[in-house]
Amino acid sequence: MTAPGTLADRVARLEAVAEIKALKHRYLRACDAKDPAGFRAAFVAEGAVLDYGERIGRFEGADALVGVFEGIALRKVEGRYAVLDMHHALHADIDVLGATEATGRWTLRFRQVDLVAQVERVSAIEYDDGYALEEGEWRIARSAVTTLWTLEQPLADGFTVSGSLR
Repeated sequence: MTAPGTLADRVARLEAVAEIKALKHRYLRACDAKDPAGFRAAFVAEGAVLDYGERIGRFEGADALVGVFEGIALRKVEGRYAVLDMHHALHADIDVLGATEATGRWTLRFRQVDLVAQVERVSAIEYDDGYALEEGEWRIARSAVTTLWTLEQPLADGFTVSGSLR
């Protein structure tokens, strides 16, 4: 489906690209909302190969990554989340390889506030993903994360956090 093809082929490719972009956005939204079920739903049922780098680790299957996500994202201290994240994906480069397979590259602007360490981290990250059509929906089958750089700075004395995420 990478060649121009028929009108139906081109429409199918455009639909696949739109669905994959929506999948990635649901995944990132689940990360920020601390939603393990939504996070898990982004991946294939079995066989995902996920390499989130030195800090998070490499996983065969999404369930182990979900456990790490829960340990980091859902950790609470004094009744409040210890870590607050903000993911902004951009520069999507999706290549539909066939009716059930695609690849994608993304740039991620990542911001994290660690209320325990009292630091803020801002990172530029690249995703190299593989997608599979599973039961009529696109899912992440493979993901390799490369952190290009991270800036870490202490939170200012007397900082406050407000909002509805508790």
